Amino acid sequence: MKMNYVHHVGLICSDLDRSIYFYHDILGFKFQNEPTGWFEGPELEKGVNVPNAKLRQVSLWVDDKTTFELIEYADRADTNGKPVPNNHLGAAHVCFHVDDIRATKAELESKGVKFYSDVNVVDEGPLAGWRWCYFSDPDGLALELIQWDYYDKELHESAAQEYLKVRPALSALKPLFN
Repeated sequence: MKMNYVHHVGLICSDLDRSIYFYHDILGFKFQNEPTGWFEGPELEKGVNVPNAKLRQVSLWVDDKTTFELIEYADRADTNGKPVPNNHLGAAHVCFHVDDIRATKAELESKGVKFYSDVNVVDEGPLAGWRWCYFSDPDGLALELIQWDYYDKELHESAAQEYLKVRPALSALKPLFN
């Protein structure tokens, strides 16, 4: 089995039109498809495993292979309007590789985007070569920029092989599937 590439990343948003302004107008993603109307039905409910699902969506190109899918559900679970904190089970973030992180950060800040911190620089350990910083979309969902200055492929492949030799046995962990 071989996974070819990430086709798309999907995020749930509270207002599809507002999110389109952010991802299309500010981040510059182009439309793969126009926003859909609302759709629902038993097939959708089963397909997304959400009772009484009713949603609309749009897909935007990130690059020539990967798209970003934004989905607005008509009835979302109550979260008090706040995103899942980054350290909670089920939280996720999307990271975008950029050529010049400081210039990209400055450009986004000039458009009103607020970042959690300045650019973080890592020059030791498994993430050596990373330059990264987080920001949020209009719903508070975590996004990240990364500039990858260097990567020691042989070192990391060797370290990964060492990990595989000493990792806990699968039988000692929680089951993979319930």
